Amino acid sequence: MRRFLFVVFTAALVFAGGFAIFATHVSRLSTPADPSQADAIIVLTGGQSRLDAALGLLKAGKGERLLISGVHPAATRRQLQVATGSDKALFNRVDIDRAALDTIGNAQESAKWVENHDYQRLILVTNNYHMPRSLLEMGRLLPRASLTPYPVVNSKLDDGKWLTEPKAFRVLFTEYNKYLLALARGIVPVRPSGEGIVVAQAQAAGKGE
Repeated sequence: MRRFLFVVFTAALVFAGGFAIFATHVSRLSTPADPSQADAIIVLTGGQSRLDAALGLLKAGKGERLLISGVHPAATRRQLQVATGSDKALFNRVDIDRAALDTIGNAQESAKWVENHDYQRLILVTNNYHMPRSLLEMGRLLPRASLTPYPVVNSKLDDGKWLTEPKAFRVLFTEYNKYLLALARGIVPVRPSGEGIVVAQAQAAGKGE
């Protein structure tokens, strides 16, 4: 019984310590002022600020094209253009993925797009708390691509401020658990095909970011 309690207590300490490291790291991420030039840009849906940041990069010439991954099937191209205030010329360089339902799906659909266009250097746009898991999933399917993170920060929570903000704490804690699950799934083997990346084994269960 003592050994069992010791193992449980140690595991709890490791879990709590890992969460503290994860939350501190994520809360200290900042948006790059001038990211390096890339072949293309990928943004994972989840907020207007992500889309605005990605389109700003596209307009600044930081990438040839932009993929918006995880768009709701009912959303039309015109609606997205109007909602983001983009002109037609800029939006002609935007591709839309409506198939992805979660971060794993984002990675799979993005990998197909990258392979079809033969892109090598990519800027990945998502929120700071979502960046570690997004890089993990993308890196598994795009091992030869160079991924430059572009974290979007909605609220400054560095210096431990996330401890005093209940909503921020919940978001970080939930994301930490999802990140651990993503790590536990291990590397997803893939093989190239004429139609893009094909997952060689059954997709892992789990919906949502």
